[in-house]
Amino acid sequence: MPTKYLVVFAQSHSDFRIPELKSIAELYGFPLLLPDPCDPNRPFMVIELDQEEHARSLAKRCILIKSIHEFYGQGDNYDQLHAAVRKNQALWEQYKQDTSFRFSVAAYNHSITKSRQREVMESFGYMEFLGRIDLKSPTIVLGCYEEYGDTRGKEFSNKVVDGQFRQVYFGRLIEEGSARALIARFDVKKRVYFGNTSMEAEISLLMANQCLSRPGSLVYDPFMGTGSMAYPTSHFGSFVVGSDIDGRQMRGKGKQAGVLRAAAQYGTAHRIVDLLTFDVTRNPWRCGGLFDAIVTDPPYGVRAGAKRLGRRRSPTAKQLEAYSEHQAAPRPADQPYIPPTKPYELSELARDLVVLARYLLKPEGRLVFFLPTVNDEYEDVDIHSMLCEGMKLIANSLQDFGSWGRRLVTIKKVTSNTYAVPFSDNSGRSQSAVQHEPAHKDFREKYFQGFRKGSTSLDDGVVQ
Repeated sequence: MPTKYLVVFAQSHSDFRIPELKSIAELYGFPLLLPDPCDPNRPFMVIELDQEEHARSLAKRCILIKSIHEFYGQGDNYDQLHAAVRKNQALWEQYKQDTSFRFSVAAYNHSITKSRQREVMESFGYMEFLGRIDLKSPTIVLGCYEEYGDTRGKEFSNKVVDGQFRQVYFGRLIEEGSARALIARFDVKKRVYFGNTSMEAEISLLMANQCLSRPGSLVYDPFMGTGSMAYPTSHFGSFVVGSDIDGRQMRGKGKQAGVLRAAAQYGTAHRIVDLLTFDVTRNPWRCGGLFDAIVTDPPYGVRAGAKRLGRRRSPTAKQLEAYSEHQAAPRPADQPYIPPTKPYELSELARDLVVLARYLLKPEGRLVFFLPTVNDEYEDVDIHSMLCEGMKLIANSLQDFGSWGRRLVTIKKVTSNTYAVPFSDNSGRSQSAVQHEPAHKDFREKYFQGFRKGSTSLDDGVVQ
């Protein structure tokens, strides 16, 4: 029979909480029952799991979990809480006789005075714990949490709101959220190699969880840049292949590639299989079903724009004549040919990425990527319109920046069918007809126009 557990979340990225819980439960292969209705914006959540070890697995891997407790009760006030705890006496009476213990009283969005903390602790006197009180290393920790509403911008003093909580929870600590320590470990500021578009550590770790990074899996990043996705995924045991149209981003300066130097800093350089330079629409993959996951942060033109091979405009007759003359004369060995590139529009890139993922992923493999959107214009069809046969949307989480946001999209390959090599006509476009114009189309132009409706487009190019 499932047991209830109280999850205490870290106060960041609330829209990512449920997808992460579901992903880690799938990664370790155990059932997870969420409350109905389920509000991801609440700082506490009561879930159901079959085993205590499953709760420990969540706490050790989920980046957004501060702690998990065996759930004893909750209530709108302390009378309701105590009544619930008494009903669950079978869960805690085994600790009454000789177990060392400690009480912890805390609150979300509020500071509880020490005098009232003591008052709350004493209200649980009916539990009659006879063991030794140990503040440093107790056998069990009993946690009481009060949830207060958001009072930002409201003129409330601490004394007025004290005790006027929304809900109060109580339980026994199972495991502290140890995965959050990885945020400091992968802090970009401490990294030996990074760039102006490097993904922040917490988000890259969330992406690694969404792609089910695990020992022995093979992960591909088609827009690797400075390698932000490679480090957390390789830390969790995955082998990583990265590519980019501009190899300078991966190489950096120095004898050893910058991505490899940073991976060596984390002790995972041996899991970086290779770094490749090519246009993703003219990729060398001639065998599908290679990768367990594709995880990437495609450039969308705010700090760096996506590029693909080709010319912005068709060459003139004069240019073609000059090109023919140039071809007739041998090129000096120290002057390699650098092919021209043109901007890669975001909505086109997103559709192509899904088609490429369908070809390259193993069945049940995941594609995880960020997609910037204009919040006022966004509709769910924007995401669904980029899907193709055999690909299913798993999660769509928003990181809100006000007028715009970026969505962490997780798509699973749900077919074992074999598909032809994408972009075989070198067009770079998916073969399905586009019937919907999503809000993220021409995102760069909208961004620099301040998201004004009816604004004129800017010239395409890379923002330096």
